Amino acid sequence: MPNTQTLSEYNQIIAICKSLFEKKNRDYGSAWRIMRLPSITDQIFIKAKRIRSIQEAGKQLVEDDINSEFLGIINYCIIALIQMGLPEEAEIYLPAQDLLNQYEAQAQANRALLEKKNHDYGEAWREMRVSSMTDQILMKLLRIKQIEDNEGKTLISEGVESIYRDILNYAVFSLIQQNFLSHASSQ
Repeated sequence: MPNTQTLSEYNQIIAICKSLFEKKNRDYGSAWRIMRLPSITDQIFIKAKRIRSIQEAGKQLVEDDINSEFLGIINYCIIALIQMGLPEEAEIYLPAQDLLNQYEAQAQANRALLEKKNHDYGEAWREMRVSSMTDQILMKLLRIKQIEDNEGKTLISEGVESIYRDILNYAVFSLIQQNFLSHASSQ
């Protein structure tokens, strides 16, 4: 039986991310489509490294907080998943509604994975530290980078799609662990 609290929290976080994605799409269009997957991976990596740096230093000098970086990781993971699903010849600037539909489809596919893994692992992530989840995200990014360097070939390992999905879920879990939704609702 899936934990309805987790599913509700997931839906709320994804709604916030989708709203940010939609607003940025209005500002910039789908300019991100010019990025190759390794560039998207590096963008996620930069965000995760910044989170870890702030966690280790205990302070930050740039105003954007850790939670905004986790939101960015979620959106860049969904961008990567959308990018992977588009044909190579697809236009760079895609209609906003098409992108939102694809965003929603990827978010729902990820939710289905979250439900299955939560069932099997008994929501073990609720007992993890956010710093450990950050390390998991960084490790998974290094795996993606290695697979990309190997031109997508693996011998036994999962492909990059499932790794992006795991990263997305760890970012959601991190926001839940930090009570992001209670902070977001008070603003």
